[in-house]
Amino acid sequence: MGIITLGVILAVSLIVVLKSADVFVDNLVEIGGALGISEIILGVTASAIGTSLPEFGSAVIASMSGSVEIGVGTVIGSNIWNIAGILGISATVSGLIRTNKEGLNRDWLMMLLTSLILIFFMLFGDINWQASVVMITAYCFYLWVLIRSQRKNNATEKYNLKIESEQINKNPAEHDSPKIINKKSIVLLVIGLVGLIVGCRLLVYSGVELATIIGIPEMIMGLFTLAIGTSIPELVVTLSSAMKGLHDLSIGTVLGSNTFNIIIGIGIPALLLGVPVERLSLVFDAPVMLFVTVLLMALIKMGKGKLKRWGGIILLITYVTYAVIRIFVLT
Repeated sequence: MGIITLGVILAVSLIVVLKSADVFVDNLVEIGGALGISEIILGVTASAIGTSLPEFGSAVIASMSGSVEIGVGTVIGSNIWNIAGILGISATVSGLIRTNKEGLNRDWLMMLLTSLILIFFMLFGDINWQASVVMITAYCFYLWVLIRSQRKNNATEKYNLKIESEQINKNPAEHDSPKIINKKSIVLLVIGLVGLIVGCRLLVYSGVELATIIGIPEMIMGLFTLAIGTSIPELVVTLSSAMKGLHDLSIGTVLGSNTFNIIIGIGIPALLLGVPVERLSLVFDAPVMLFVTVLLMALIKMGKGKLKRWGGIILLITYVTYAVIRIFVLT
């Protein structure tokens, strides 16, 4: 297939991904609102998992086909890009990203914990089924914490509505009546998710083919070409959410996606076969992932609970610096 054809596929798939992400976010928020689910919970579960499917699929396919460097590189590179690239771009373009303190602390700590778990097992060489069991168990615990948090939020909201209705002499039942979920929203949500997955697969395929023609090394392809390509759903969902003022969904998508990428993107392939670890990934790429994770929280704290435009610029500079060193100095 020629370069021009691959370029056309790349452009068309990008348009499909952008439109699908917009449809996905709008209908996810509408359905979540009808079910009484908060934005932050939507971000770290449904939105994060949905937008992480390309990374998960790429990691599994790469591992099963023997291209383990691409699999591990895609996950680590994607997590670095999600924080330094995606949140950096979103904060720079939108001006700021607000955060929910409780949700941020919970989801950021989980993201940090999973990064530490990954690095710990990387120290022993191959990531095997024992590491996989630990990762999957950690994710199940995380989901339990999220469900518990959601129940608490629902109980608080229900109590507040009851007090409000009594103050304005209205029937509490009027407030407690469940909202009806529009079937059209469900269909559009599925269409948006399918569009994201299919569009990303085409995007990755064309990007990898172009990179192969140019002659990019396999690990670099995983860290950058595939990592950025498969993370485009997170980029468009996060940026779209930030521009629409859905800040909890915006940052929740990235935090939840990074956690999902590590635990499921590496944990599931490791359950099937050992995933080898390249030394440079252990001594440089993984520590950078840990560094940008800590840097994100530091910038939010300095922004008094907000990731401001200057913080986004710092994240972007960090990513560019990492990319230059990794591609031109350490390769």
